[in-house]
Amino acid sequence: MGALGALGALGALGLGALLALLPPPAPAETYTAMLSVRRVLGSEGRLLRRLRAYLREESARLRRLARFYEKVQALHQDPEASVDNPLLAFSLIKRLHSDWPNIIYSDEATENTQALHAGFKEVEQELPGAEDLDGAARALMRLQDVYALSVKGMANGVFQRAGAGRPALYSPSRRVSLSADDCFHVGKVAYDTGDYYHSIAWLEEAVGLFRLSYGSWNPEDRSSLEDALDHLAFSYFMAGNISHALSLSREFLHYDPGNQRVARNVAKYEKLLETGAAASAGPLRRPNGTHLQSRDTYEELCQRPGVQPTPERLPHLGCSYETNGSPYLLLQPAKKEMVQIQPYVALYHDFISDAEAETIKGLAGPWLQRSVVASGEKQQKAEYRISKSAWLKDTADPVVRALEQRIAAVTGLDLRPPYAEYLQVVNYGLGGHYEPHFDHATSRKSPLYRMKSGNRIATVMIYLSAVEAGGSTAFIYANFSVPVVKNAALFWWNLRRNGDGDGDTLHAGCPVLAGDKWVANKWIHEHGQEFRRPCSANPQD
Repeated sequence: MGALGALGALGALGLGALLALLPPPAPAETYTAMLSVRRVLGSEGRLLRRLRAYLREESARLRRLARFYEKVQALHQDPEASVDNPLLAFSLIKRLHSDWPNIIYSDEATENTQALHAGFKEVEQELPGAEDLDGAARALMRLQDVYALSVKGMANGVFQRAGAGRPALYSPSRRVSLSADDCFHVGKVAYDTGDYYHSIAWLEEAVGLFRLSYGSWNPEDRSSLEDALDHLAFSYFMAGNISHALSLSREFLHYDPGNQRVARNVAKYEKLLETGAAASAGPLRRPNGTHLQSRDTYEELCQRPGVQPTPERLPHLGCSYETNGSPYLLLQPAKKEMVQIQPYVALYHDFISDAEAETIKGLAGPWLQRSVVASGEKQQKAEYRISKSAWLKDTADPVVRALEQRIAAVTGLDLRPPYAEYLQVVNYGLGGHYEPHFDHATSRKSPLYRMKSGNRIATVMIYLSAVEAGGSTAFIYANFSVPVVKNAALFWWNLRRNGDGDGDTLHAGCPVLAGDKWVANKWIHEHGQEFRRPCSANPQD
């Protein structure tokens, strides 16, 4: 279990018992939960109303200026409007003495601008920060990688795998393209971390789009064609493609011939090529920031959600109505679909109603905070888990209590404290995901053992929402994935009957390609289940 133990550091080890009483979080890390993204959409709505008021006031001011201009211009163009007329002479002197200074030094424009600034200040604390913008850029790169998406397609608003003739993975009802400045920022985030694999792809798009619009100016743009050429040239240089770096740098000098730094780069690149000191450019390798050993399998499962069972497994899989010997389920049996025998994974359809799901999301929403992962004996935030979560006691609402009773009836396990953790509600963020991990602890130093109730014997994961694309649950070693099924509950055993962790339960939450993914997790511990799931006569079982 050495390799499996190493992977255990990625385990979902948040403890409801320790976190349920924390105060609501301050607005932060917008990109890590779609609920937070939707909230800042409301903030932008308030900014739009302020901008509309500004445009209305400015338009009225400019109309008044236009009327003044047209009146004076008409006098200048009228050959009969001679200053020999004392009234016209008086009007001229008055205009130059008072009317023109009143217009030139008017505070009206400043007041309009100050009102716009004040409106921005009102919502500034609610707005995403630099960390959010970088996180959103990394999310686009994650979707690019996991779903093998074409960067050019993404820039054009199309979610299509790289390669000719491949169907779109997701077709939004409204197609939104990225600007040159958008693509530049994504590439710049990669560039700043030395990730030239991604910076080249995104900066190429930025350069192409800036070339098309060169000479025009957008007030929202913070970058330019020169910026994109500069960063792209250095990316190619670092990737070993000196000739292309030289070509791009020469193009830069065409637009900014006085830039001495780029001129020195051109001389350096020319010398490298002349002396033959430039190494040949090899294929760019995608970085593996989290050193994920099972990355290829994980991404393949995410790209093809749902795996057809092999013929030999078919006789063991099927659907059934289950009461599990519980009076609670006699009138409304659970709708069980066997997904996999090893590891044992079952999907219970219509496990929760729409109204119950909305209640649980509403209860959790104000308490959501960045999800953490186990790191030794501590917990920390990690790029390989992008979501926010909250913990709900069964006393939070009758809906939570009823759901806990339903889980106990279906699983036959004891959920009374301390035999199970509080209900964890999770909202995934932009490109939200959770890379391969175990739910059970693989080290005795895990924070899980602070509950004094043993390891996590089982997981119940309830899909509280549907998604438009992505977001499947992929079981890596078992080589299958389960797509998001709204209101269904996924159940699996984390431990074998002998108490050992089941290595086949290594699983991942695939990135959400489109949609708002909510799940509720119930983790049940081994203590209290001794007679509900007893040991087998076979010590290996």
